[in-house]
Amino acid sequence: MKYDISTSSAPKMPNLGRGTEIIKLLLSQCSKDMHEPLVPMFFPSLAAHVSGTEFLYPDNTYKELCGMMAQLCGDSGCNKGQLTTIVNAICRDFRQHDAQEEQKLVSWANEYKCKTKEGKRPERPEAGLFFPYHDQTAAGFLLNAHALEVNGGFTQYLNMPEVEMADKLCGGHRNVSQIIRNVFDQQRTGALRATADGVTLSATLRACMTFSGNPDSVRSFYKTELHNGTFGRITFSFVPRRRREGRIPRQGLYPEEFYQKLDAYLDRLKTAKGRFTVRPLNKLADKLAEQMAELADLTDSDSFWGYSKRSIINAWKAGCVLWLLNDQTYTHAIGEMVVWLVYRDLWSKGQVTSYMKDMSEIMQDTQGKTGPKNMLDSLPKSFNESQLEALRAEMGKSKEGTKGQLSQWVFRKFITFSAQTGLYTKTSEYLKGNG
Repeated sequence: MKYDISTSSAPKMPNLGRGTEIIKLLLSQCSKDMHEPLVPMFFPSLAAHVSGTEFLYPDNTYKELCGMMAQLCGDSGCNKGQLTTIVNAICRDFRQHDAQEEQKLVSWANEYKCKTKEGKRPERPEAGLFFPYHDQTAAGFLLNAHALEVNGGFTQYLNMPEVEMADKLCGGHRNVSQIIRNVFDQQRTGALRATADGVTLSATLRACMTFSGNPDSVRSFYKTELHNGTFGRITFSFVPRRRREGRIPRQGLYPEEFYQKLDAYLDRLKTAKGRFTVRPLNKLADKLAEQMAELADLTDSDSFWGYSKRSIINAWKAGCVLWLLNDQTYTHAIGEMVVWLVYRDLWSKGQVTSYMKDMSEIMQDTQGKTGPKNMLDSLPKSFNESQLEALRAEMGKSKEGTKGQLSQWVFRKFITFSAQTGLYTKTSEYLKGNG
């Protein structure tokens, strides 16, 4: 399955078949207008429930399911706030755990104020919070990561209702890129002096995060992160502008029956341990890589290719989560969801960056299109090298890349070349697949 991500219309979510029942359950409590935008945002909070589990990626490396981050972007008043409501429901068990951990810290703080007869103070307990509050500081973030690692390698999940809140978490905007890259890659870090005694801690940053924001704040926040890989590590979900309707969207009432079903699903995530290989999912990731390479060739964009690689990893992790939730069974519907997540992420990035001049190489804003532009579609059925050269110049691309692009199109069997006429012609296979 492929989607056209060059238009202003979002890729339509596939039917929720067998293996995606958890998504149906969560959407039952969300207003219908937010169904598609919220689905990509569910996975970081779900993945945070998995620990002690690794999956083999097609590159033959094992990956944990932490490190998932997602950005919800939509106009003020578009119902983005529902994300906080639904993740609070998903993380209700985290709140119960954290209440006990917080009590340990309160008891320690009270004892710390009073010296013993020997003049010693009690050591700070290794209390780790699964769902810390969004106003956590950089030092607290690292300290919490260390405690969770000591206690068994657990993941902390943070939901920030405004994307600018990440600056406080990262110790200033200059550190945002470093923290996000360390979280995605699960790197060890110890650069922050996190305790009252000035002790520097080293911990693997196992975290999942979600952010929200309006288009202006999101564009401003990420404008310096477009080309260093940070932007590509985060899944984006853009809320399209809708027509005015005189109706207030309805959310669910979160009945006890909903929580009972949700808890049964979460237990499957929390009890999963060991190393797994989901071969159909890996095969799908390879197929997606081929599709993204084709699209990158058609748009002649190395940057788009770079973004797509990490988009595939994030969607693959979401597929692993669904596989666990479906009693460790792969289905066609899970595969369709993974494909859609990749294309929706890349479409959303196009919407977010459509007004950023730095992104003119990747995202065009011509003829109402805001996604990567397929240059071959802009050429006639038969064309010569000069016509592609002129099109590249119109798009701000170099003349020198023309021959290489033609060679790649021939290699992929998008076009054939006639030495007699000097013309390139689109193949029937290409026309059938892109008609």
